[in-house]
Amino acid sequence: MISLHIGTNSKGRSHMGPLAGLRVIDLTSVVMGPYATQFLGDFGADVVKVEAPAGDLIRSIGPSRHPDMGPMFLNANRSKRSIAINLKSPEGKALLLRLCKDADVLVYNVRPAAMARLGLSFEEVSAVNPRIIYAGLYGYGQDGPYAARPAYDDLIQGGATVAHLFRSSGSADPRYIPSAVADRVVGLMALSAILAAVVARQTTGKGQRVDVPMFESMVSFILSDHLGGLSYDPPLDRGGYARQLAPNRRPLKTANGHVCALIYTDDHWRRFLTEIGEPERMDDPRFGTFRGRNGNYDVVYAWLLEKFETRTSEDWIALLDRIDVPVMAMHDFESIMQDPHLQAVNFFRHVTHPTEGAMVSMANPVRMSDTPVDPPRLAPNFAEHTLEVLREAGLSQPEIDALVRDKVVLAR
Repeated sequence: MISLHIGTNSKGRSHMGPLAGLRVIDLTSVVMGPYATQFLGDFGADVVKVEAPAGDLIRSIGPSRHPDMGPMFLNANRSKRSIAINLKSPEGKALLLRLCKDADVLVYNVRPAAMARLGLSFEEVSAVNPRIIYAGLYGYGQDGPYAARPAYDDLIQGGATVAHLFRSSGSADPRYIPSAVADRVVGLMALSAILAAVVARQTTGKGQRVDVPMFESMVSFILSDHLGGLSYDPPLDRGGYARQLAPNRRPLKTANGHVCALIYTDDHWRRFLTEIGEPERMDDPRFGTFRGRNGNYDVVYAWLLEKFETRTSEDWIALLDRIDVPVMAMHDFESIMQDPHLQAVNFFRHVTHPTEGAMVSMANPVRMSDTPVDPPRLAPNFAEHTLEVLREAGLSQPEIDALVRDKVVLAR
C-alpha cells in the first residue's frame, strides 16, 4: 500500500479532495492541457491558471453571455484560479519562477523550444525547485523529425489514422471525429503520467520532467484496436479491427428513430434470437459463434439493420433490457440532458456562476468513498485571482502595485 502525502501548499483552501495540498502552476491553454489540469483541480489540487495578457484563446469560442466566458472554456477550466502574467518580460519570468518555488507541478502545452525561449526550460525551473514535476503536453516527441512542428487536434487525428478509419469503414471521404478527441485523450494520458510522477517523488524526493507527445500517444490509443495483423512480423493482414470497421456498424434505425445495441456474445445472440422467434439462426455459422460473426460482420450487421426497422425504439430498448443485452438510446445534445440515468446520478447540475448567472455544469464522473471528488469552484474570470495569488506568494503590496503598473501582471 502506498501512503501518498502530497504536501502543505494549499494556503487558504477548504476543499479536501484526494489531491488536497498539491499546488499546480498551469500554463496551458485551449483544450488538451486545461482538460488535464481541470481533473487535478476537481481532485482537490490548487490549480493556478497562468494566462497570457490576451487570455486563453478558448474563452472566445461559442455562444456566451460575456465575450471571454464561452462554454468550452467554462467546461475545461473549473476548479482553477486565474492570474495573468506577461511571461515575455524579465519581470514576468522572474515572477513565474517565484511561484514555482512553492509548487508541486508545472504543466504547459506549447512546444518545449518556446519554453526554453521564455527561460522556463526544465533545467531552469528545476533549479529553483528540484521537487517540481515539469509536465509538457505538445505535438511530437522531441527526438524525432517532427519535433519543431506545431500540432492541433485535427492534424493528430489525421496522422494517427483516425480519418483513415472513416474511409476504411465505408465513408466516401476521410473525416475527423467531430470532437477534440485527441486533445482530451492525450490530456487524460497526461493526467495519469503527472500523478505517477507525484507518486514516484514520494520515494525519490525529486521531481522530474514528464513529456506527453500528442502524436505518439494518439497512435498508441488508436492502434491498440487497429494494429491487427500488423502486430506480427511478417504481417498477417493490413491492419484494422473488422467489427469496428464494418460499414453497417452504426446506430440501428427503428420504426421511429434509432437505438444503439451490441449483441456481442454467444449468450447475447441466443437470448436475442429466441426472444424474436428465430432461435434456428444460431445454427447458421455466420451467426452462431463469436468466431463466425467475426468473419461476417457485413452480413450480420446488414441483417440487424433490416430487423430493427420492424419495431419502435421503445420496444427494442424494453426487449433488450429484459433479456440483458446491451442497449442505449441514441441521444442528441438536448435529449442527453433528459436522460433518466444522468438525472438520477445528478450529472447535470444547475449552478449559479458569480458573473455568468444560472448555468448547467457537468459533474466529475469519478467517485471516491473516502475523498469525495467535488469541484471547489466554477471557471474563473480572466485574471480574477492575480492579487490573491501574489499575496499568497509573499509579495508585498508595493511589489504588487509595481507589477500591475508596469503591466507585468493584469488584475481585475
